[in-house]
Amino acid sequence: MAKYKGGKCRLCRREGIRLYLKGERCYTEKCAVERKGYIPGEHGRDHRRAKETPYGQQLREKQKARRIYGILERQFRNYFARAERKKGVTGEILLQLLETRLDNVVHRLGLASSRPNARLLVRHGHIEVNGRRVDIPSYQLRVGDVIRVREKSQKLVMIRSTVENRRRTEMQAWLDFDDKKLEGRLVEIPSRENIPVPIQEQLIVELYSK
Repeated sequence: MAKYKGGKCRLCRREGIRLYLKGERCYTEKCAVERKGYIPGEHGRDHRRAKETPYGQQLREKQKARRIYGILERQFRNYFARAERKKGVTGEILLQLLETRLDNVVHRLGLASSRPNARLLVRHGHIEVNGRRVDIPSYQLRVGDVIRVREKSQKLVMIRSTVENRRRTEMQAWLDFDDKKLEGRLVEIPSRENIPVPIQEQLIVELYSK
């Protein structure tokens, strides 16, 4: 499967905000957004963030959402198409689909310091869903699903240290987690107010509805 292989800090600088793609580093003074408050590129220092057109604002929101969740364009379009077919507010449903991806939930539970790291844990077979190993990061979870670190993987230093230092994680009320068992559960589908991402989803809807 295709994936973005460029520098993660460049993405944050382009959006002008922290996307928290490098875990703990994003909370320190080493964060590129803090050290280099300008867009990447040869003429980045001289570039001024001019007032964007309505289309430009819509495009930026879509790009921001893609980059936060680590999804490429085609897959993102598919998520939007699924959201559009469901009854309800399309923008909110889109975010709900993205939030209930397995890799995102692993991150929200505090088992990984970032979504890219969560994706690696899933791909390397360290995560079980309802007692079965699942190695597909985009696996869509349902209410009641139990997410657990496999028995053989529970002693991994990376997982243990992340769980012990979960002071900055974004675990939400729609998730439940047992520190001792390294086991979490999807309690409910999150409402928009319980999805802490700086995205104006309505702009994305407007972009794809043209």
